[in-house]
Amino acid sequence: MTNTPAPATLGTDQARTRLHELTVIDVRTPAEYASGHLPGALNIPLDHVRRALPEIRHAAGRGDVLVVCASGARSENACKLLSEQGITTATLAGGTGAWAAEGHDLHTPAACDTRAGWSMERQVRFTAGSLVLLGLLLGLLVHPALLLVAAGVAGGLVLSALTNTCGMAVVLGKLPHNRPRAADLDAALATLRSR
Repeated sequence: MTNTPAPATLGTDQARTRLHELTVIDVRTPAEYASGHLPGALNIPLDHVRRALPEIRHAAGRGDVLVVCASGARSENACKLLSEQGITTATLAGGTGAWAAEGHDLHTPAACDTRAGWSMERQVRFTAGSLVLLGLLLGLLVHPALLLVAAGVAGGLVLSALTNTCGMAVVLGKLPHNRPRAADLDAALATLRSR
């Protein structure tokens, strides 16, 4: 078993001053990316990082790579995965949320839908809350055994917090509005190859 070093973490000010020399990879869903991303960031959703390994390795061989997400958790997971493959990357402390909170600009794609996408965290909160309410309602109106739906969601949330993973986010990430169009992903990979 080999020890992989913890990914480096850049603060928002460090990243902003070095932005022109960094290859920035945003591992959020396309809907989240469309709602605002770091200038010049390429969207490669977390579940497509393995597919993009050759291109990311190529970009990392030419300069530093910064991986970002909404809060830093997904980008840290991506950095660990890349580190296991021998690719050195850094993550943005606090993600795009911290970037925007510091007053730095977020860019939106010119051709994106006018409706704003929900962050994955918001989608998970909405889905979990809806399932808990549905389980409680069905448990009261239909059969008490249906209260187990609410208990199951609560257990899943506890497990999610303990393992720093989220099965519900994985499932929600497969919905059509959270999936990259093949052309968008291919364009991001081509850009990485050209760096």
